[in-house]
Amino acid sequence: MSKSDTSHHDERIANMSFASVYPHYVTKVEKKSRTKEELHQVIEWLTGYDDKKLNEIIDAKTNFETFFKKATLNPNAHLIKGVICGYRVEDITNPTTQNVRYLDKLVDELAKGRKMEKILRSE
Repeated sequence: MSKSDTSHHDERIANMSFASVYPHYVTKVEKKSRTKEELHQVIEWLTGYDDKKLNEIIDAKTNFETFFKKATLNPNAHLIKGVICGYRVEDITNPTTQNVRYLDKLVDELAKGRKMEKILRSE
């Protein structure tokens, strides 16, 4: 499979449950002295999901496709740029995969100690 044919990869990501990845996000940020509250702030900025909704999504084992279909994506999400997992997030064409990578990138930035106001892009 060539790097340009990501259909299998996209399908796998779309069907993965948010609940299966969430503990890894928590571990990643807490290992770097960031908090679960900061993680939730980042997730809420991107998706509009508050703590209550996030817990419902985790309990329901909602997959990423549904997670992002029901989300209210931040209008500044397109300002998230850079490489994650070997892909430039701004060049990913599948919307679900791109949104998941946006989230991965934000979690990465949080874990790397980036200032919250830089992570929560406004301009």
